[in-house]
Amino acid sequence: MPTQISPMLAVTDGSAAIDFYRTAFGAELLWKLGEGADIVAGLSIHGAPFFLAYHAPEYGTRGPSLVGFTTVRIELFVEDPITVQDRALAAGAVEHSPVEEHEHPTTGPKPIRRMLQGAIVDPFGHMWLIGKFLE
Repeated sequence: MPTQISPMLAVTDGSAAIDFYRTAFGAELLWKLGEGADIVAGLSIHGAPFFLAYHAPEYGTRGPSLVGFTTVRIELFVEDPITVQDRALAAGAVEHSPVEEHEHPTTGPKPIRRMLQGAIVDPFGHMWLIGKFLE
């Protein structure tokens, strides 16, 4: 199996989180342990896996909605960022920035990379940057 990195998001209500990610991003539930708010689950957005778990301060895991900030931005690359961001907002996310075109200077063969990208904060305090490269 190739190496992969997948985030495990700390949430205050596992059932609500599963419902939100299904509605907002079309996530597929791969597996689930537990019931109600106290859930650990594996999900996938178009084949990209991620996990969620009930926040557990005793194990060093605290969700951003409890501490008031997040230290991680989750990059979600999709074909239609505007539609995905609109769907996330309709599902209960809060807009952090609208989907707009951005240019970023880079090193390498292409000095500029163009992106279409916006950002939302989900109901559990996680920031998702939703975008795609334009070239």
